[in-house]
Amino acid sequence: MAPQFIDAGLLRHRATIERNEIVPDAMGGGRDRWVEVGETSVRLEPLTVESDERLGQRIGSATHRVTLRARRGLDRGMAFRVGPRRFVIRTLHDPDETGRYLVCRCEAEA
Repeated sequence: MAPQFIDAGLLRHRATIERNEIVPDAMGGGRDRWVEVGETSVRLEPLTVESDERLGQRIGSATHRVTLRARRGLDRGMAFRVGPRRFVIRTLHDPDETGRYLVCRCEAEA
């Protein structure tokens, strides 16, 4: 299989990589705390926008494809923060199995 061409010049957004840690609260539950674990340059591409109604409220979700140079330690449930927006990683794969790039399907946090 021939390597897929990915233009590194398209990785124009600077993103902070975050990991979610659950901080226990006094009620026996927990709350999310996002901890910065690195930075990288990414390409953001909007994919889908969906709207649904649940319990009488309109709920929207947007998915994005995030492309970056391959790096170790990235996993589902982590996130990219670009400015005020957070993109939670749902899937990730090596598009041409060369170990050069990762493509992540992410859900934008509301």
